[in-house]
Parts: sequence; structure tokens; C-alpha cells
Amino acid sequence: MKPINVGLLGIGTVGGGTFTVLKRNQEEITRRAGRPIRITMVADRNVEKAREITGGDVRVTDDAFAVVTDPEVDIVVELIGGYGVAKDLVLKAIENGKHVVTANKALIATHGNEIFAAAQAKNVMVAFEAAVAGGIPIIKALREGLTANRIEWIAGIINGTTNFILSEMRDKGLPFDVVLKEAQRLGYAEADPTFDVEGVDAAHKLTIMAAIAFGIPVHFDKAHVEGITKLHAEDIKYAEQLGYRIKLLGLTRHTPEGVELRVHPTLIPAKRLIANVEGAMNAVLVKGDAVGATLYYGKGAGAEPTASAVIADLVDVTRMHTSDPENRVPHLAFQPDAMVDLPILPLAEVQTSYYLRLRVEDRPGVLAEITRILADQSISIDAMIQKEPGEGEEQTDIILLTHLTREKHIDAAIAKIESLPVVKAKIIRLRLEELL
Repeated sequence: MKPINVGLLGIGTVGGGTFTVLKRNQEEITRRAGRPIRITMVADRNVEKAREITGGDVRVTDDAFAVVTDPEVDIVVELIGGYGVAKDLVLKAIENGKHVVTANKALIATHGNEIFAAAQAKNVMVAFEAAVAGGIPIIKALREGLTANRIEWIAGIINGTTNFILSEMRDKGLPFDVVLKEAQRLGYAEADPTFDVEGVDAAHKLTIMAAIAFGIPVHFDKAHVEGITKLHAEDIKYAEQLGYRIKLLGLTRHTPEGVELRVHPTLIPAKRLIANVEGAMNAVLVKGDAVGATLYYGKGAGAEPTASAVIADLVDVTRMHTSDPENRVPHLAFQPDAMVDLPILPLAEVQTSYYLRLRVEDRPGVLAEITRILADQSISIDAMIQKEPGEGEEQTDIILLTHLTREKHIDAAIAKIESLPVVKAKIIRLRLEELL
């Protein structure tokens, strides 16, 4: 059978991995796909490096638009990244009737609605398994494996850089800045780590999963995004004493009032499997009404793990290449005319539990004042630690865990508590999820 011809845009870490794995496992992949899949054209700014990687077996150019308009190319694989030229290239490929495979979570999270509409109009497929959690097949699980379920919530450790940093902070008791430098030295963090440590990368991925889980458009602009840069080593230690681990968690939940869409540092019970995901690994926990909780774990980045997902998409597109477009799996799992635009809950209306650390004067009656304010907001306390002050110190830490309450109520309580003369610093507030 005629081979499927692939045009590769970008042959950096993931592109090089894709070329290598596709070549190494060519026979197995052909047996699964039903026909050979071959990269016939590569675009990269570094033409010499591209020729070195491909060994001169494919056409190489520095003009990516030449790839997306080439009549011999059946599928375009976009591995350039970013929102600018990548978007133009993907839309041009679609306009030229080509299927697209991409690992670009930022592109899908911010422009996915436009891209999917264009693809539907041209009867082509856009596949993006590699955009979320690297080699973990979470998109396929959500879009196909769990299709019988009403998805209730998804909670994911979906950024390896931040998970490595948090693991090191917990294991070694080191501050964020010190561990970040070590992560950069080891290659886990970029020279500019902003997208990772501020939670933006995780929010891109969470936005995509929420759209597939609930049949809604992608809504990155409505997500609450909070990173780990302000996290203190002592809070990780206190959480541990209370039986919790702190992870940067992406969480989306379908509630009667709307969809929660949030990324932030989160206390998770240490006995949960997902709380024990360490280093640069990723994990996604999905709760379905029929199946219950399912956990997906693996490498969320790297050349060959991500290439695994890219090639899985290539195989899927190859299998469905000649099928009736109406019989293909929809981009966001639900049929396009059955999508619903559910409201995204503002953070003030989200219900969760909280960890509060207060720096207060060490004198009688302080705790009573604090608990009275919490009670006025109908916030009950689940657990507490009151640290003994050091010798000669007149201040101490009080750590509280609350039961479930709304964010707006905890905001009001914190404002009133911070106004007390006995409270000597801004209150540290973290959210807590039991993930039951």
C-alpha cells in the first residue's frame, strides 16, 4: 500500500526523537498502521543539523511553508512551538487539506477552537496526544477509553520541572531559589523557567483536558493560574507533619454551578498514589462516574517519550486517513454540534479546603480570636499545629487545616485575621484536595 508521507516542522529534541523512533521501529509501526509511515521532508532553521540527523535520506529546507504546501506531504507534524508562526503553519497545512499532528500545548490551549473549526471545514484531522503529559496516552484515554463515563474531575501533576523542584525542596529542605538553580544545571528547567514555575505550562495542558472531559471549548484565558515561586520550605515541612504532600496540581471539576479550572500548589494526602509521584515524572488522576478513579503515570517530557505520543498520533491518522470524516473520533471527544459552553467558575466560588499558616504573638487568647473570625464565616477547623516559640522569641506559627469552604469566605476571614494586632505577617494560604 502507498506510504503516508510526513512533513516534519522542527527537528530539535522532540523532532529528532520522532525521526529516530519512527526509523528504529519502522517494521512494527507499519504492521500496526497498515502502511508505511515515512518522513519525506523536514523544515528547520539549522539545515546542516537537520541533514546530519536525517542522514541525507529526506528533503531538508529552512522554509516551513514549503512543507505545508507541498502536494506530496499527507501529514504535517508541527514541533516548532509557540503561538505565532506555528499557528500560521498549522492553519496553512489545514487549508491545503493536510492532517496535522502537534505537540504544541500552548497553541492548542490558546487557538484550539479556531484550529479545530478550520480542520472540520476541510475534513482533516488535528491530533495532539503529545501536547499533554508527554508519553502518557491521557488524551486517548479521555477521548476514547473513558467515553462511557461522565467525567467528574481531573487532577494532574503535569509539569515535570515543578514536580522535580517540589520533590527536592521536600527531600532536602532547601528553598525554592536554590533548587531552581540545581534544576537548571541538570537540564530539568529552562534558562527562563517562567512558563513552568508560574504554572502556565500546566494550565495549557489542563485546559485541553477539561475541554475533552466536559465537551466544552478550550478556555485557557479563564483558568486560575498560580505557580510555586512563593512557596516556602517550611510549609512543605508542616504539610508533611500533617500527613500531606504539596504538589503543583492542575485541577478541573464539573460542578452544578460550572467548571472549575485551576492550577496552584495543593496539599494532597500522602497516602494517595498521586502524592508519591516524585522527580520529573507526571501523573493524571481521572474520576469517572462508572469507572471510578483511574491513574495515568509516566514521563511527561523528553525526546523519545514525547516522540512515542507523536508517532501514536501518526498511526491513528494513517488508519483513519481514508475514512468518512463523520466516523472519526472528534477532536474534543464530543461531536462538534454537541459541544456546550459551560461557565468557568470564578475562583471566589470554588469550594475546597485550606492550609493556613499564621505568624502571631505568643500570648493567651490569640487562637480564640482567630477561631471566632473563622466561625463567623462558617469555616470549621479540621486540624491544627501550634509551634512552641524558640527561646527568647515572642512570636510563633499556628498552622490550621480547614474543612470545605468557598474561596470568598476564606478571603474574607484572612482579611479580618490579618487586621488583628496579634498577627505579625501576611497569612500563607494553600488549597487542599482530598481527591476522593
